[in-house]
Amino acid sequence: MLINCKGQLIDLTTPKVMGILNITPNSFFDGGKYKSENEIIAQVEKMLEDGATFIDIGAYSSKPNAEFVSEQEEISRIVPAVELILKKFPEALLSIDTFRSEVAKAGIENGAAIINDISAGELDNKMLETIGKYNVPYIMMHMRGNPQTMQSLTKYEDITKEMLFYFSEKVKNARSFGINDLILDPGFGFAKTIEQNYEVLQKMELLNLLELPVLAGVSRKSMIYKTLNCTPAEALNGTSIINTIALTKGAKILRVHDVKEAMECVLLYNKIS
Repeated sequence: MLINCKGQLIDLTTPKVMGILNITPNSFFDGGKYKSENEIIAQVEKMLEDGATFIDIGAYSSKPNAEFVSEQEEISRIVPAVELILKKFPEALLSIDTFRSEVAKAGIENGAAIINDISAGELDNKMLETIGKYNVPYIMMHMRGNPQTMQSLTKYEDITKEMLFYFSEKVKNARSFGINDLILDPGFGFAKTIEQNYEVLQKMELLNLLELPVLAGVSRKSMIYKTLNCTPAEALNGTSIINTIALTKGAKILRVHDVKEAMECVLLYNKIS
């Protein structure tokens, strides 16, 4: 199970960790934490040292009811961060968390290796064409609506069955644009109630029927901290537990705020897999 990142083949047979770098003022957990160049470099260095294979850079919060950010503002946040990180860590594999094709294009042209799209191309009809043109790995997430409307769109007859149909259609469409490396993200917390998130987790191995790597992004999310009646800051232990369950269900990438602890989950899981 290989993906090609800037000519480097990454084997996902052994699960990998993707560290989150939010350069937004309003993300639910770490918003505003990484504003200066020194703060960004220090955090990336820590994540790489802790074992992250990928760094996922986001400049537009996708939390429920997130504030609108213009395309130009998103680009003006992303590009300097990509340039800064690759100047210091030229071998780093950077992912751009965006649903806009122009932001994706700017990120790739400045050295990013992966595009992570919460909308799987639904929010920008030029996204798949852009990914096909640059031939980079593409993470497609399951979501309904957009960050402003998704929490009102949680009615499903059978969420797992509908998700499989959704991804089947998205994969077929992506292939028509010549996109080779696809990664599926069930979208925990996006257009799903807490109960639905756990139903998806319980049945997540069914996504393996599509024979593509699956990314799990549960880090410090409300499905954990609301269930535990704690805050996002107190949800690390719960995150490690859910990450471990996700690994047993077939997740090949863990997208996390806390790389060291996620790597420990992977290393211990590998002892029994």
